[in-house]
Amino acid sequence: MKRLKIIALVLLVLFVGMQFIPTKRNQIGMIPMTDFMKIYDVPTEVSTILKTSCYDCHSNNTQYPWYNKVQPVAWFLENHIEEGKSELNFNEWENYSSRRKKSKLKSISSQIKKDKMPLSSYTFIHGDAKLSESKKEMVIKWIDTLRDSL
Repeated sequence: MKRLKIIALVLLVLFVGMQFIPTKRNQIGMIPMTDFMKIYDVPTEVSTILKTSCYDCHSNNTQYPWYNKVQPVAWFLENHIEEGKSELNFNEWENYSSRRKKSKLKSISSQIKKDKMPLSSYTFIHGDAKLSESKKEMVIKWIDTLRDSL
């Protein structure tokens, strides 16, 4: 019993200690001129869907939930956001080459069609980010039309 108390105390101290290790914040506080939404005339409905379902992980302006201050959750979020931005960053869209833009648009469409995006781990907590079939169709149709026009 004494051993169990020692283990619990050590785990508690480690957990409390982790809370003092800071993480980076993914917030630049502005929308740059290179942002996807500033480059294209995105319909309001599509814009709302992208901001709700994509921008937290695929931009430089994450809207953090209350639990982002709790470790080790904050580390998981930071890693997840960095991975998402390395694949696609809507805030840096204009810096992509024409070929890369077309490739990214094709990938966005494909990922949505295959229900790979938004991630289920994200929509589990952010229910409003889950895409209905009609929302998927709307975004895919607009993205495909945009890709064809480039």
